[in-house]
Amino acid sequence: MKMLASVLRGMLLWSLLVAEPGATQAGQQGPPRPAVPVEPITAIIDAFRMHDVVALGEGAHNNEQSHAFRLKLLRDPRFAATVNDIVVESGNARYQDVMDRFVRGDDVPSDVLRQAWRNTTQAHAIWDVPIYEEFFRSVRAVNASLPRERQLRVLLGDPPIDWDTIHSREDLDKWMASRDINDRDRYPAEIIRREVLAKHRRALVIYGDMHLQRRDLLANFQPFPGRELLLPILEREANARVFSVWTNTSVDLNAAFQDAAAWPAPALIVLRDSVLGKKDFTFYFPGQAPRFKLKDGISRWTSPGDSTVVPPGEERSLNMEDQFDALLYLGPPSSITMARLDPALCSDKSYLDMRLWRMSLVPFLGVGRGNLVDQLKQYCAAVAPK
Repeated sequence: MKMLASVLRGMLLWSLLVAEPGATQAGQQGPPRPAVPVEPITAIIDAFRMHDVVALGEGAHNNEQSHAFRLKLLRDPRFAATVNDIVVESGNARYQDVMDRFVRGDDVPSDVLRQAWRNTTQAHAIWDVPIYEEFFRSVRAVNASLPRERQLRVLLGDPPIDWDTIHSREDLDKWMASRDINDRDRYPAEIIRREVLAKHRRALVIYGDMHLQRRDLLANFQPFPGRELLLPILEREANARVFSVWTNTSVDLNAAFQDAAAWPAPALIVLRDSVLGKKDFTFYFPGQAPRFKLKDGISRWTSPGDSTVVPPGEERSLNMEDQFDALLYLGPPSSITMARLDPALCSDKSYLDMRLWRMSLVPFLGVGRGNLVDQLKQYCAAVAPK
């Protein structure tokens, strides 16, 4: 009986994973099926049978539960037997050679290695918390037990900014102007096209969930030439087969779905034709950010002046199942904890001066409720030795 139950669960999981978007035909639609939580590591590994790429959202950046899940996935022997590459948002592509040498076991000094995550286009301290370094070191540890031809490669997806050439806000503006306006999505898409798809390899992509939307909420779910996101570039331009996973860390699913309180954590729920999939995407991302559309007569977005705010009442809706293929459940939001900066960095004057100076070049980091400059100063003051 146990073997039969295992086979039936496997058949159910496989039928859910291979279902194509839009597979339910008009006239055959019944009520949405209940959400079916399945073991997430097996589900993700199985998804690679039919997909070149599995795109795994991080949830709230810096959260410890999604990090713990990624480590468990990485350390499962089936992962390295199935996957070739891991593409991350948390590293500057300028240091790809450094990362290649490090994960294959070469001797790379720590002060050289950490440039990969400290020197990204993100001026704030988002990648400086210890969990990102721990992930890279865990890849190296997994590779140490593998033959060279099966070792995992980490591909750094952040555009190759060179902070040694930036001495002022004008220098940063010039560098940004020299890039495609949407380079933080197009650049990793080109890396995946060249290093993964062209070589017939498979990749796990770990990025912020909003990069993995199939339709852009900020563009009112409408085509927005000039503002393309990572996953649509891969699917429409590179013909990649992508299985995408939204990681929920912010929305209390117990309040909307009666069965959620009984779900194990972590669990993966395939969205197509399920009660979760039929929910509007904004249920999972309930922020009040304005939406934009191109101004009349403009066919491509090249600067913020090319767009205008969508008037009230013209906001479009989109089912979650048309945005993502699955949802990773890590528990209720009250159980989610955040990694914090190593207090030792707050005592490192050269580090703190560097970080605060870079943040000063990006004005929006120091305003409003999300004032990251003040947050960093307050945190360092709180952890300083008394």
